[in-house]
Amino acid sequence: MTIRQPTAFDHRMAVFGSDDGFLAAALPFLAEGLAAPGEPPPVAIADPRNLDLLRDALGADAKDVTCVPHTDWYTGSAANAVAQAASYLTAHAGPGGRIHLLMEPDWSGRAGRSARETTEWIRYEALANLLFAPMATTALCAYDTRTAGPAVVAAARRTHPDTDVYEDPVRLTAELDAVPLPLPPAAARPMAEPHAAAVQVWAQARGLPAADAELFATAVVQTAAALAPLDGSALLWGEAPACVCELRSARRLDDPLAGFVPPPGDSAGLWYARQVCAYVDVRDDTAGATVRLQYA
Repeated sequence: MTIRQPTAFDHRMAVFGSDDGFLAAALPFLAEGLAAPGEPPPVAIADPRNLDLLRDALGADAKDVTCVPHTDWYTGSAANAVAQAASYLTAHAGPGGRIHLLMEPDWSGRAGRSARETTEWIRYEALANLLFAPMATTALCAYDTRTAGPAVVAAARRTHPDTDVYEDPVRLTAELDAVPLPLPPAAARPMAEPHAAAVQVWAQARGLPAADAELFATAVVQTAAALAPLDGSALLWGEAPACVCELRSARRLDDPLAGFVPPPGDSAGLWYARQVCAYVDVRDDTAGATVRLQYA
């Protein structure tokens, strides 16, 4: 498989621990965007408090910067963040994706953020270098050490080409995926063929509301179709909202971007699952691939 290497996408990182540090990073970046010929207005996606700081510091220039609270932008999984960015670029960026985006991840109130959530965020930051490689977008990811801990910042540095510890995104995502998945519980329910109606009935019995159960069932069926031929029964376990389905494919996926970009054709496949489920874990091995979907 040929992996696209980063080309036009300018993916930067700023680390700060004070209001003045935020402004010292943000203001020159936004000024660069405002001065870029033929570019739409720059966008600041940040903590609402930091947006207020920016507006005060920008003065008359504030009207030329689009401000978006990061709680409105980062609303779900890493795949949701990818889709949000791609949609925004399509609708608002200049030719070739030209635009300056100041992007502060939402770590507010996340002191207890799980290692799994953090891993998915680092995956997003790494894969952004591939997903947006052809775009002439300039992004500055702003990390506030008052809300993002040192381990998060250290991991994020490995995903930004302007740092001295940047790593190839394919190698980094392979490292993330080298961690074995926990074994399914002994009580997991096997389902020889994951039909939507049967999965939905099971999910509702485990406590998912009907609408959520339907979304989860559709994600399972779409993923099963994308992975065909399946190798063995689907396994279902968990209680709402963390309903889980594990599928086994007889072939490897061998693609770190699987499900992060819409596939051609009618089947949404892993793309749909990544938009609906909080977690989609993929593990390739010599005999095929295991894909585990967790609704929330």
